Amino acid sequence: MSRLIFLFAIVAVFYLLLKSYRRNVPVKKQEVAEDMVRCAHCGVHLPTGESLREGALHFCCAAHRDANQK
Repeated sequence: MSRLIFLFAIVAVFYLLLKSYRRNVPVKKQEVAEDMVRCAHCGVHLPTGESLREGALHFCCAAHRDANQK
């Protein structure tokens, strides 16, 4: 009988530890996907937030934007 109580106590402690661990695990937030655009000069794809916009065209760097203006 004492072995059964001891086994029950071990299972209860394991359950409580597992429950506590699962509560403290941080939840990863998913990043919001950003639209991709193509550089009008070289054709590389990059996120809209990282591109330089000149009118309706997007560029990957200032050098490509300046090269397109000439």
